[in-house]
Amino acid sequence: MSKVGAFLKRKDIEISLKRYGIDALGAMAQGLFCSLLIGTILNTIGSQTGMEIFSTVGGYASSMSGPAMAVAIGWALKCPPLVLFSLATVGWASNDLGGAGGPLAVLVVAIIAAEFGKAVSKETPIDILVTPLVTIFVGVALAAVVAPPIGTAANYVGELIRMATELQPFLMGIVVSALVGIALTLPISSAAICAVLQLTGLAGGAAVAGCCANMVGFAVMSFRENRWGGLVSQGLGTSMLQMGNIVRNPKIWIPAIVTSMITGPIATCIFKLEMNGAPINSGMGTCGLCGPIGVWTGWLNPSAEALANGAAAIDPTWFDYLGLILVCFVLPAVICWALGLLCRKIGWIKEGDLKLN
Repeated sequence: MSKVGAFLKRKDIEISLKRYGIDALGAMAQGLFCSLLIGTILNTIGSQTGMEIFSTVGGYASSMSGPAMAVAIGWALKCPPLVLFSLATVGWASNDLGGAGGPLAVLVVAIIAAEFGKAVSKETPIDILVTPLVTIFVGVALAAVVAPPIGTAANYVGELIRMATELQPFLMGIVVSALVGIALTLPISSAAICAVLQLTGLAGGAAVAGCCANMVGFAVMSFRENRWGGLVSQGLGTSMLQMGNIVRNPKIWIPAIVTSMITGPIATCIFKLEMNGAPINSGMGTCGLCGPIGVWTGWLNPSAEALANGAAAIDPTWFDYLGLILVCFVLPAVICWALGLLCRKIGWIKEGDLKLN
């Protein structure tokens, strides 16, 4: 057993929740962002302006989502070059065979293929042949077996969440908004989770509300400690910056979570806010304004995933824009700020608890 452990250590193969559930998942979301999300934005610009070049570039970017995710995962797993480059093929096959659940299939298959590739890397005199061959063969063969059922399972769970939100918008608005908002602030990837579950429609709108509640909420609530730098880094970056402070005092998270539980049902019940852009947008919140942009692109040019779930392009009214602004910016800022003041008053949050290092 010690020999196996020594071999795994030498190959930097770390079988852990952090390596696979945080590092790989977070990197996968970045790969998806740099391909499908950017492609969706460019496609929308092209369709709205009539400039075909944007649609062309956007189409190429979107089509590379599988390879981009797999290579990003390989980078997070610290793969050597031959393994990393071989994962492009693995990602393409996994995403294609996984269908609607392609991102989850890519995550599972790319991790396994990467670790097999790392295990054989530089172990033979003909490494330039063996390493890519093993990585690609293991990855594609595994994708052929597991990607279709993984895709079906992920699609089923996502469909269940979407249907439940349609049937019970108030209750599911609270649940989805709170859970996705929590996932966004935790050191895991809410964007990847939403992409895997294909969260669009009302469920996607609730997810956007939860993410915005955490990001905008923490940005405004901690303004007295962090000023403008903190406002921008949390409001347009990520509320994950507060994780160290949350570990020290979990009560500082209460205002943001309660805010998400308020804005979620407001989004689903009052404004009927649907996020029909690329599903990754549902878990992005105000990071780069991706959440609001996803809602807007979904109105004008629904993503393929949203279309498959019954979405259609709409001509947004002033009420739609009002809902978007209130749910994503105004309500999180006002509600979380007020709840933060209350928590400070009763001693749950003390001066400096929200200070970013």
